[in-house]
Amino acid sequence: MKIFKSHFWYNKNQRNGIFLLVILIIVLQSFIFFGNFFSDKQIELNSPEVLAFHKEIDRLKAIEIENRKPKIYPFNPNYITDFKGEQLGMSLIEIDRLLAFRKDNKFVNSIKDFQKVTQVSDSLLNRIAPYFKFPDWAVKQNKNVSYNRNVNSNTIEKYRKPKHKLSTTDINKATQEDFKTIYGIGDKLSERIIKYRSKLQGFYFEKQIYEVWGLEKTVAKNIIKTFKIINKPIIKKVNVNTVTFKQLLKNPYIDFNLCKKIFEYREEVAEIQNLTELQHIKDFPLELYDRIVLYLLAE
Repeated sequence: MKIFKSHFWYNKNQRNGIFLLVILIIVLQSFIFFGNFFSDKQIELNSPEVLAFHKEIDRLKAIEIENRKPKIYPFNPNYITDFKGEQLGMSLIEIDRLLAFRKDNKFVNSIKDFQKVTQVSDSLLNRIAPYFKFPDWAVKQNKNVSYNRNVNSNTIEKYRKPKHKLSTTDINKATQEDFKTIYGIGDKLSERIIKYRSKLQGFYFEKQIYEVWGLEKTVAKNIIKTFKIINKPIIKKVNVNTVTFKQLLKNPYIDFNLCKKIFEYREEVAEIQNLTELQHIKDFPLELYDRIVLYLLAE
């Protein structure tokens, strides 16, 4: 009894504290049990306020999704890589066409050129073209070309030089004045054509006109339309087995390295029996073979 009595023996202050604690517990339990935390009022899901709230949430979600998308900054399409092209939506074939074009150290300088090279669809082009950024000089050039195309033909005729009457249609006998009748050829280009013709000892193939430095392809095509090789030129040939190094270098299609390789091959075989043997030389420019042999013979 003494043991239990020690646990239940309290003074007046302690009894008052215990009494207040019991009352507090009873009040809290009653509040929880009898209290109504839920409103009987039902929320209308199709009310304007709720719909406006959902619309705002959707708008914020759309903004967040857009912000998470990879951003495309202005870029030069000439430097599109496999990875970049795939991100833009280009196919591997379209990317390979561009890379093959750039491999020849060529550049696309307009949206039209880009589609011509890659052959991308109009829909894809319209989506990515706004991000193309070409060099300032290319943009200026395109504007000038566009302007020139729109210039009134009467204005062009007004400033066009008087038509010169051709002295001949033989490309190997044409004078500077004859060449200047071709649109796009002035004093310098016509002089350059004459000098190159002298270096070749005459044009033997029509396509040799494309080799004139600084001559645009469209202008060269117009030359071929106007002038023809009526008589093949008589070219002075040299014996490949006896020619000196200096003489062989005069061949317009042989540079120092090729000349050296030809002499090394000649020493190796003692004598070149047929000019076709030259094609066996390492790194020999096969595409120029028909031009190189114009100035050689094997005796």
